[in-house]
Amino acid sequence: MRRVSAVLLRSFLQGLILLSPIAVTAYLAFRIFSSIDSILPYDLLPYIPRGVGFLIVIFFVTMVGYLGTRFFIGRWLFDSFAFLLEHTPGIKHLYAPIRDVVGSFVGEKKKFNKPVWVRVGLEPEIWRIGFMTQKDMTAYGLQERVAVYLPHAYAISGWVIVTDGKNVKPVKDMTAAQAMKFAVSGGITTVADEN
Repeated sequence: MRRVSAVLLRSFLQGLILLSPIAVTAYLAFRIFSSIDSILPYDLLPYIPRGVGFLIVIFFVTMVGYLGTRFFIGRWLFDSFAFLLEHTPGIKHLYAPIRDVVGSFVGEKKKFNKPVWVRVGLEPEIWRIGFMTQKDMTAYGLQERVAVYLPHAYAISGWVIVTDGKNVKPVKDMTAAQAMKFAVSGGITTVADEN
């Protein structure tokens, strides 16, 4: 009886391990879909089928992206609106950091594109993966120092360290995206998995 219950418990735990990523992904996808779809006031528009709000939002965002990058007028409008947000008291303290964080990860001006290994311990020797954000810290009174962003595993947060340039070496055989995936996954993902 004890052996049967051990097999059942182990099978249950294995089932949880197999189903958890699928269930969490499906739940998050459903929540995102529902949140976006709920923007449309279906109670005021009872004849519109569910899901149309999601399609409208996706279409709107796509058109904004297309017009904002392809046409001078669209780019000018977005730049003007961004300028207004950057100079509005109170709002600028929200807008600027959010813009910088989003721009660091995606877009034409992404900042996390130089993956590096950083020695953070000597005895024992410990290396962490990160992204060079400042190659020269002289303007801050720190000669021969560099700034490196170290992402946390399984999170969207991280921290910045300033270290001697000799403690940093470039990551080889990994793109910036692969390095970020390696860091955020806690080192589980390998470059071989990508190929």
